[in-house]
Amino acid sequence: RLGGPWLLGVLVYLLLWVSPGAWASYLRRSSSCTPIPPHMALCYNIGYTEMRIPNLLEHETMPEVIQQSSSWLPLLARECHPDARIFLCSLFAPICLDRLIYPCRGLCEAVKRSCAPVMACYGYPWPEILNCNKFPADHELCIAAVSTDENSTSRRIPRASCKDCELEEASTAREILENLCVNDFAVKIRILRKNATTTISDFDLDASRVEVLKHGPLLRTDVPGRLQQWLDIDATCVHNIMRGTDTGVFVVSGEVQSEKVVVNKAYAWQKKNRNLHQAVRRWKHHRCPDQAG
Repeated sequence: RLGGPWLLGVLVYLLLWVSPGAWASYLRRSSSCTPIPPHMALCYNIGYTEMRIPNLLEHETMPEVIQQSSSWLPLLARECHPDARIFLCSLFAPICLDRLIYPCRGLCEAVKRSCAPVMACYGYPWPEILNCNKFPADHELCIAAVSTDENSTSRRIPRASCKDCELEEASTAREILENLCVNDFAVKIRILRKNATTTISDFDLDASRVEVLKHGPLLRTDVPGRLQQWLDIDATCVHNIMRGTDTGVFVVSGEVQSEKVVVNKAYAWQKKNRNLHQAVRRWKHHRCPDQAG
């Protein structure tokens, strides 16, 4: 029977004297295939059923994998990149083949470009364990990106941007109308606090209570989705205008800057705010200065 000091000596020999390539080969042989459990929400139903443990992030037990992977669910819910789940699962739950397959560097860089700014909104840097330089070049054997901007035939939809804001005081109807004129879009919306909070977003848009006053370069049908993304990403701004309440109706306006949707102004829709009510009623027939003549 193998055990005790003899086994410890073998392990020390492997650690100190075996080449990195041989050690990696040893790790591959020592890893095992195991079913991806249903409660591993990040990767269950990803397209394959078995994964290797230890995984590519050196998690050695399934409880550790589940705990660490669950912290990425809020980011995944933000839909910052269509291949984010594939990228993360290639590391957290590598497919059970005869060799370990890493994500391609190009896949990592594409996901990082889209998702790192969302993480930065909440003060989280792109982690060193996901340093894209660690992964193989795209021409090597690796997991490549599924979706590419270059091959996409769909119209590029602007993404929400991080920006702090405060609830505005509506001084006069004229001032509000001037603000609506200079911004690209204006919408009356109802915001609801979620029953179950996440580390990223606490609020939802009431899709049945969206009144688009002005959609600018956006398609009218795109506006609700962009505003939900704003609720998800611009946490500080949304918390500022909600002021601790569970629900509220607001008129928000903003700009489309390159591929970013930025909310600039938010007014609370309240009975006492007659100037705001008046401005919204007049908006349908109002002519902005650049429309006159």
